[in-house]
Amino acid sequence: MKSAVIPQVRVEPELRAAIEAVLAEGESLSSFVESSVRKAVEYRRAQAVFHARGQASWEEFQRSGVSYSVDEVVENLQAKVDAKRKQLGG
Repeated sequence: MKSAVIPQVRVEPELRAAIEAVLAEGESLSSFVESSVRKAVEYRRAQAVFHARGQASWEEFQRSGVSYSVDEVVENLQAKVDAKRKQLGG
């Protein structure tokens, strides 16, 4: 697949200097920007999935009227953690 170019972004000299100051050894400004953009895209995808699940849960509650207390949810999650630890031998 042919690669594409992300548009240039104008920034203040102070921001560019701050970015360059945190670059890892051998890391280029371009690779830093690409990595940052990839992480931002993944974060927004995860955020969208989270919101969609929350919306679906809200709609299911409105339809059914069934809800769970915080204590019930935490207890259920703790049981899952305990079962996984037991399965892993820890």
